[in-house]
Amino acid sequence: MTDDLPVRGDDTFSTATAIVPMAATAHSPASVSAGASSRWSAIIAEGWDIAGNANGGYLLAITARAMSAAIGRPDPVTVTAHYLAPGKPGQASVSVEVIKQGRTFATATATLEKDDRPLLRVLGTFGELTDNGGAQLVDLDPPSMPPPERCIPVDATETFPPPFMARVELRLHPDDATFRGGNPSGHARMRGWLRLRHGEAADTIALLCAADAFPPAVFNASLPVAWTPTIELTTHVRYRPEPGWLRCQFATHFVREDSCRRTGRSGMPRAGWSLSLGSWRWLPGADSSQCADGAVDSDRCRSPGFNSGLP
Repeated sequence: MTDDLPVRGDDTFSTATAIVPMAATAHSPASVSAGASSRWSAIIAEGWDIAGNANGGYLLAITARAMSAAIGRPDPVTVTAHYLAPGKPGQASVSVEVIKQGRTFATATATLEKDDRPLLRVLGTFGELTDNGGAQLVDLDPPSMPPPERCIPVDATETFPPPFMARVELRLHPDDATFRGGNPSGHARMRGWLRLRHGEAADTIALLCAADAFPPAVFNASLPVAWTPTIELTTHVRYRPEPGWLRCQFATHFVREDSCRRTGRSGMPRAGWSLSLGSWRWLPGADSSQCADGAVDSDRCRSPGFNSGLP
């Protein structure tokens, strides 16, 4: 075990998602072939949580960071995560197995564990996203949005909004922020702006965190929903983000009694969409006794919460 671990007092994203190998390797990542495996040490940092459980996108970012290091490719082109248990702050590990090492892309699986308990399982393909000037087709325009200074800031509290909001800077479209006062808009969507704090530039792995950072779109659907843990999250990254604000849009178009489907996009104001995503979310209900199953207590479950993984 190495002791070059993240410093708990540093709340930057790069430090909070830092990983180090648990054993020295004699090879370079670029030479890793299919079947190779490695283990990485990380810390699930305090303050990146919702009601005591780490945000699902943040956990995915830690895991993707280890996968990227293991296979020597910087950008998570497509990643699918299945959430198995909530993640509490503390020491964790990531086990990575390389599935394929190709010329352009490499594919691997990974498991994030804490106290010998798997938290999420990930399958991802990584590459190096560059602007090669090739043919492109983008026929989906970004949503019309007021500038960040005219949107509603979401500031962290001990409960709701959660402590996680102190780690990112999030501003909601005024029309989508009314749920916070008990008046959902009636449209299951969330739009707004997001960036990392302290002037930290977002890389493609930070986009995975952004994919799960907004309040659930279903909060605006006028339905009796209070808590929506992520079951599965799939992201597709098209290019590296530029410094500054990310314009984000999320929507839910399918809701059933116990789950809902969410889609979303994120990108820069001028460059277009850099990320698209889809996720399944569990809907335990505002008064469900299942909420007390080791994740959060029932009182907190009955208050609005963000995205923190399965109980």
